[in-house]
Amino acid sequence: QVHLVESGGGSVQAGGSLRLSCATSGVTFSTYCMGWFRQAPGKEREGVAGIYDGDGSPNYADSVKGRFTISRDNAKNTVYLDLNRLEPEDTAIYSCAAAGGAPAYRGGRQYALCGVPVGYWGHGTQVTVSS
Repeated sequence: QVHLVESGGGSVQAGGSLRLSCATSGVTFSTYCMGWFRQAPGKEREGVAGIYDGDGSPNYADSVKGRFTISRDNAKNTVYLDLNRLEPEDTAIYSCAAAGGAPAYRGGRQYALCGVPVGYWGHGTQVTVSS
C-alpha cells in the first residue's frame, strides 16, 4: 500500500520560512517523479513544484520561482519543499504527490507531474502566512 505523509506545515509571518517533508512508502521512490501542489480556500489546486526521478531536475510554478526549492533524498524516500520569503498569498494546504500508477483524481480533475498523471496523494499539511 502506498503512503505519502507530509509534515512541516505551520503558521509564520510574511518573509518567514518553512520546510515541508513528504515521507513515502510502498513505491520504489527513486523511480517516481515527485512534486507538491497547493490549494487555497476558494481556489483550485495548483502545481507548485516537481522533481524528476532521473536527473533530479526541478521545475516550479512562476509564482514561487526563486523563493521555493524542491529536493529529494532517495535514500530516505523523502521529498522536501523549502519555502522562503513566504507571502500571505502562499497560504494553502500543501499536498505531496507522486506521478505514476492509475490516475488519482482530485475535485474531478486529473493532475500531472513530469508529464505523467499523478497516481498518489498525501493528505496535505496547512501553511498559513500572516502579514
